Amino acid sequence: MNIIKTGIGITKTIKNVSRFREVLSVFAKHGFDEFIINSNLHLVIPDFVIPKSRYKKNDESSEYAFWQSVGTRLRQAFEELGPSFIKMGQLLSTREDILDPLLITELKKLQNNVRPLPFKEIKKRIELELGDGTPNIFEYIEESPIGVASIGLVYKAKLKSGEDVVVKVRRPNIRKTLLQDFELMAFIVGRIEKSFPELKYMGLSRAIEDFFKGIQLEVNFLIEANNSRKIKEVIEAIDEKKILQIPKIYPEYSTSKVLVMEYLEGTPFNQLKNIEEHNDLQEKLINGVKLFMHNMLSDGVFHADLHGGNFFLLNNDKIGLIDFGLVGHLSKQNRTSLIAILFALLSNNYENLVLEFLDIAEYEDIPNAEILTRDIRDALTPFIGMSVQELDATALFHAIVETLGKHQVYLPREWFIIFRALMTLDGVGKSLRIDLNIFDIIESEIRPIMSDMISKDALIEESAWLTRDMLNSMRIVPRHIKWLLKDLAKKKYQIDLKFEETNKEINFLSRSIYFLGMTILSATFFIGGIIIINDLTVTHLNQIPIVTYVCWGLSIASFIRANMLLKLK
Repeated sequence: MNIIKTGIGITKTIKNVSRFREVLSVFAKHGFDEFIINSNLHLVIPDFVIPKSRYKKNDESSEYAFWQSVGTRLRQAFEELGPSFIKMGQLLSTREDILDPLLITELKKLQNNVRPLPFKEIKKRIELELGDGTPNIFEYIEESPIGVASIGLVYKAKLKSGEDVVVKVRRPNIRKTLLQDFELMAFIVGRIEKSFPELKYMGLSRAIEDFFKGIQLEVNFLIEANNSRKIKEVIEAIDEKKILQIPKIYPEYSTSKVLVMEYLEGTPFNQLKNIEEHNDLQEKLINGVKLFMHNMLSDGVFHADLHGGNFFLLNNDKIGLIDFGLVGHLSKQNRTSLIAILFALLSNNYENLVLEFLDIAEYEDIPNAEILTRDIRDALTPFIGMSVQELDATALFHAIVETLGKHQVYLPREWFIIFRALMTLDGVGKSLRIDLNIFDIIESEIRPIMSDMISKDALIEESAWLTRDMLNSMRIVPRHIKWLLKDLAKKKYQIDLKFEETNKEINFLSRSIYFLGMTILSATFFIGGIIIINDLTVTHLNQIPIVTYVCWGLSIASFIRANMLLKLK
């Protein structure tokens, strides 16, 4: 992570030393003193005495008892250490790919266990951010928060203009506190991984680094406001049935620390019980998930913190989405990889599935692809033969990430967020006893997108970019060879060989490479012209589109230019 490079860096300020001492003391009291001693963390602070552990070791002979105990003690330690560690625990509770399910279950209890702040302090914070005109903005702000999180608190309010809104207020000094505590946690985990090599392959350091990057975006409410507007525009452009509703942002009343948005009244899906009372809920939820999948696969934009508490069944029977602090962005290449992975899953093509995962995953040593393919096939054998209606997406993804983890192959955070969102959607359907199968939806969405990927326009675009990249590479290779030779000469690496007319040969080689590139470009233009008229019935030359003649003209010009360059001496 490079946030803290040495133990000496911890002792730069009294404040850091004091917090570090507190963190070690709390972990030791909750039974993690063995890790502290074996990793020599207690030696970083001079004269630090490890407090006596409150934890009394019971029968942990079984793996079940061990992980349940670790999860409980870790949750209690995070709760005692405050908001930033609670946030860290919440983030860790989403990493089913690296942590035991029993530990995950305990950490998920942290979701709603954050203390609120006195309203006087919150009111002062709002006035400081919005200025002296605050009383002219709000008719009232309810003093009891409707949402309490580690980063901010949410209050219901009404504007002077009459609209019901929510006001999200960032906790004072939370950015600084998060930075400090994440630095300390990164240092602690780094030391423990060095002392316990078996823990290194769990990828905790990588997970904490990913969390640190994401949290810096989440604490800036202006980023959330921009994300919300962007998703709202994309959704409204494709949501013909007006199923999804995203709250309106009031930018004139929002800052990096205070966010004012439309109030959506409804019930979170993780609290929904009497689904029989809601007409057409199944159809609406399925259509909403289709919109989500379309955004992810086609537009590359999606809600990156999706869970049952972040989307609602609204009182107007629409589905509401909130909390856009984290939004995923998939590049065109990553969207192509995701489509290939999902298609390989649907078609049981394990070889392609493994190759696609190896293209996107992180690993220190290159795994044996054949053995990994075999293990993936064995892990997914229970799912073979199931229809898309019978597949359990959560169990399937867990089997995949667990198998990858055994080979020390880890998904980057942005990719695990994608699969966690799919598992969440599938889990919501099951909890509501709704016939919502994520693979059924994926199959219906993926085929038209794949058709678009191999359309004429897409192929022409890809050919043009491929040709451009090849030409650029061919132009810079001779230049880099020249720079390399100059660098070798400066460092007094010399090859005392003489060849006659070497320059002529190098020049001829350069022209040959350029000739090859121009020939490929000529062929691309020629084929592009043919593709354009492929679906047309042409009986006369004047029926051929002008753009085809342009492509053929450029093809001839490129070919002539290539031959002229090759003949130069």
